[in-house]
Amino acid sequence: MRVLHVCSELYPLLKTGGLADVTGALPPQLSRLGVDVRVLVPGFPAINAALEGEGDVADVDTPFGRVHLWFAHLPGSEVGLYVIDAPGLFDRPGNPYDEHYGDNHRRFALLAWIGAELASGLDGFWRPEVVHAHDWHAGLTPAYLAARGRPARSVFTVHNLAYQGVFGGWTFGELGLPAHFFDVNGVEFHGNVSFMKAGLFYADHVTTVSPSYAREITTPDQGCGLDGLLRDRGPSLSGILNGVDEAVWNPAADPLIDAAYSADKPAGKAKNRAALQRDNGLDVQEDAPLFGVVSRLTEQKGLHLVLEALPRLIAGGGQFVLLGSGDPHLEAAFRSNVAAYPGRVAVTIGYDETHSHRIMAGADLIMVPSRYEPCGLTQLYGLKYGALPLVRRVGGLGDTVVDSSLENLADDSATGIVFDEFSVAGLEAGIRRAYALWNRPRDWKNVRRNAMRQDFGWGASAAAYVALYQRLVA
Repeated sequence: MRVLHVCSELYPLLKTGGLADVTGALPPQLSRLGVDVRVLVPGFPAINAALEGEGDVADVDTPFGRVHLWFAHLPGSEVGLYVIDAPGLFDRPGNPYDEHYGDNHRRFALLAWIGAELASGLDGFWRPEVVHAHDWHAGLTPAYLAARGRPARSVFTVHNLAYQGVFGGWTFGELGLPAHFFDVNGVEFHGNVSFMKAGLFYADHVTTVSPSYAREITTPDQGCGLDGLLRDRGPSLSGILNGVDEAVWNPAADPLIDAAYSADKPAGKAKNRAALQRDNGLDVQEDAPLFGVVSRLTEQKGLHLVLEALPRLIAGGGQFVLLGSGDPHLEAAFRSNVAAYPGRVAVTIGYDETHSHRIMAGADLIMVPSRYEPCGLTQLYGLKYGALPLVRRVGGLGDTVVDSSLENLADDSATGIVFDEFSVAGLEAGIRRAYALWNRPRDWKNVRRNAMRQDFGWGASAAAYVALYQRLVA
């Protein structure tokens, strides 16, 4: 089976968030299951710089100008890559999604357009049977396929419904779609063009990145104005959990951490903990639970709750380490706590892949108190590295973390701390329960072992996608 993935980023070539982790890990896993899989990406500077071109595919006339398409392979993989060479649209420094660019509708429509071209036979040697588009950046792909009579079946995956790629209605005339597509039963959304809605409406099947999120987005609370459309999708909407790329996230063989360890040989965890404390200016002590955060600093992620709960966390005897960036006010507020709690709080603003691995390896708990969470990868990394997830019961967080209730401790199924209410009180209750578990070392070690033994690799998820592709083609 031939499958084309259409996405705007993938690890290790370009990463701004969890989308890259998924698109970098899923196609290689599909390849190992026998799928002939390729990926289409924009020629952003970081992607171009990381690849060696292996051949030219075609020069293509598009509504956005004439562009060149070339071919490469994902490093260390058999997965083929199509790269769109369009310097006027993609050769720009900084964040590839910068909202200040006035032509983002053209930049990402081009990505989708080329996806539909490949499905129509642009590469004379390879033509996909299924086109799998990811998030709003590739949302027009199913629309372009529908406009061409559906030369391939389409899957559209929602990684985060809150980011929708909405542009003024005037942009529709530049997209090269049939006029009747600008309709409530189409890409129109309150007089604007929504790339996200295009994917949701025109795809043969819509997936989200966890079963719970697939249910939650059909409600007004989390549907972001699209819950009616999502309810109408019925059985053609489903959730498939994201996985962890064990070639990248594995404490037994991670070159970015100080000491290797595993569920059955956990001694190295203490060495990583001491190194994290030392390198971040924290007091090196064994009896203080170390809470970690690796996140975008946004209200959605519940980081304002963490900020308000921080005094109670420190008063309980714990330490806190954060890596992230986002809201300038949150950044400044977290920074101010470094001086307020010397030796107890460490904050790094920005993102650094090595530091994120070292936090997972050294932290005792990883905090993800999100308002909503499509799947979440942070808690999966925490499970893998024995940093017990402290999470809110929502979306993929509730699907992947088992609370340390008395009954779950009794039957050895507990893997973390789960709370329900999105509030400071809710988070503080979770912190108190984390301290209670910490003060029972035997139970703590059992929960940590259980967490590290969980299998959230890509095998089962990739198999579920293969089954979906097969149903669509059949």
